[in-house]
Amino acid sequence: MDTIRMILCGSIEESSSEPHENVGVVSVVYVSKEKEKIDSKLKELQAAHPDNFYMAYEVPMDTELTALEHYPSLEISKEDLK
Repeated sequence: MDTIRMILCGSIEESSSEPHENVGVVSVVYVSKEKEKIDSKLKELQAAHPDNFYMAYEVPMDTELTALEHYPSLEISKEDLK
């Protein structure tokens, strides 16, 4: 099965619409078909930005991700935003 790997980043940032309010932001920051590239990039990102939360996912190509038991996502709680 053909798969793609991705790195997601969760971070807390100041809201652009509500000054002095924080928002949780989840971004896809890197994709590759090669596990070694993902592993290397993940270590690099974690070292460069230790306040962010990074996670790597591998998912099948041409698949409705929400149909999977678990798919790329991050949960950011209100407590995280303080």
